Amino acid sequence: MRILLSFMQDSGAAPHAIPAYRFWTYYIKNGINEAGMKWIEIPGLDWAAGMVPYEKDPALELWKQETWAQTVNYVKNNRQHFDIFLCYLYPKQIDINAIKQIRAMGVPCVNFYCDNIRSFSKLPPEFKIFDLVWVPEFEALNMYQVAGVAHIHLPMPMWVAPEYRTLPVRETGAITFIGSKDYLRAQLLANVIDKGLPVQITGTGWHNENESATVLPASNLSAKISNQLQLIRQTGLKAFAAYHVKRFNKQEPVVVPPENLFEKPDFEEYFRLSRESMITLGINRVPTFHSFGKNILTYSRLRDLEASMLGACYLTEYTEGLAHLYELGTDIETYADADELVLKSRELVRSESRRKELRAKSQQKALGAHSIPESLQKIKTRLFN
Repeated sequence: MRILLSFMQDSGAAPHAIPAYRFWTYYIKNGINEAGMKWIEIPGLDWAAGMVPYEKDPALELWKQETWAQTVNYVKNNRQHFDIFLCYLYPKQIDINAIKQIRAMGVPCVNFYCDNIRSFSKLPPEFKIFDLVWVPEFEALNMYQVAGVAHIHLPMPMWVAPEYRTLPVRETGAITFIGSKDYLRAQLLANVIDKGLPVQITGTGWHNENESATVLPASNLSAKISNQLQLIRQTGLKAFAAYHVKRFNKQEPVVVPPENLFEKPDFEEYFRLSRESMITLGINRVPTFHSFGKNILTYSRLRDLEASMLGACYLTEYTEGLAHLYELGTDIETYADADELVLKSRELVRSESRRKELRAKSQQKALGAHSIPESLQKIKTRLFN
């Protein structure tokens, strides 16, 4: 299968002032190559640039006009060179008329989107234009069914290099969490550390470094009003109200002991820690303004695939979607709260054989059933068989 690709590619210069995004291009291109398929890019297009401006910003409208005009023209002149158009587009980036034109030329259009349940209370109308939407969150499937949007439930597109696909030859004594800081993560980790679990924490934001801040474009009153209306459209009035309640009800500060905080790892250290830690922890709760704080939103994240592919002994926060990826208790271990996290960590610390078993089984499952080549083959079958 030959794939015309729009997956967060940029110009290759300095990254845009939006949260980390370049890894998506890296993963999907390598996954396509491994599948024995071919990816094709439209020369000179910066797809990630469409993520920078706010909704209704003239800069966004200009980007859409120029980008989609070039895209439609490219498809007209090169239709014979690809079979599908595979995208990772946010609603504000989508030009419905352009997608209609591409489909009318006989090119099926497939959009990947994650963070559905954190972003929307109902699906945006822009997603209805695609032949298929690649949905990684099990918890979001009902939303697509209710909206009548054609979709396929597949894992997050995760790829690791072959040199990291073996089991680690050594194991440190560390229980490690690697990830950026947010209030819910800090709250949970401070709790388990207080219960006596010696977690080593590393990632962006734990030392209040400048890089943890997301740089946002300047906004005027008109843009602010537009953004508030967009928030209501995406998430509903209840979520909008909850968001503003949380803004004015300041959370109590969470203190994580400084002796448990470590410097953000570089590329190689990141993989070493993931693979060689005695236990690698995952946290699947996410900050959201969808509720007034009674329920914590959780869903399976990209890390639930990456850690397993790397051969980690992985203990992650339970979500309903995990049971559709792994045999829980056999491939990976899960916890529901701080007490269970501490209990299962101590059980794993006592059993080297159990840790080895989890490493082997989860890696085999993730690299096999949940790989990008497997997902692409299922998309191909869905579209053409």
